[in-house]
Amino acid sequence: MANDTAKQLRNPLQKARGLGSAKHGAEHWWGQRLTSLALIPLTLWFVLGVIGHLGADHAAFQAWMRSPVTAAMMILTVAVTFHHAASGMQVVYEDYLHVEWQKLAADIVTKFLCYGLAAACIVSVLKLSFGA
Repeated sequence: MANDTAKQLRNPLQKARGLGSAKHGAEHWWGQRLTSLALIPLTLWFVLGVIGHLGADHAAFQAWMRSPVTAAMMILTVAVTFHHAASGMQVVYEDYLHVEWQKLAADIVTKFLCYGLAAACIVSVLKLSFGA
């Protein structure tokens, strides 16, 4: 009985203690920030590369894509973009979907979609790069 009275007298902070680490989202938060930071130069490189090839024919674009540096940068841009998108959508689902199975289903569909599209883009870059 005394133990029940003590639990009732606890303030909200005391009730929250013992419910797990408050640092659970820190890794995800840092991951989002790092991919955002990586996307700044990658996006600038991509936009400048595309602008530089406006009006160019397919052969000129393919010649640009055959450069190992260009292909690597394009693959990196695709991989980081889709990883960042999937990670960001996961946060949206966690914040706005309140039914657990809906969160899980939305997250699974998003991850399959993002990683599938990333794989298709990477295969396309490799095909252009190797001239297939």
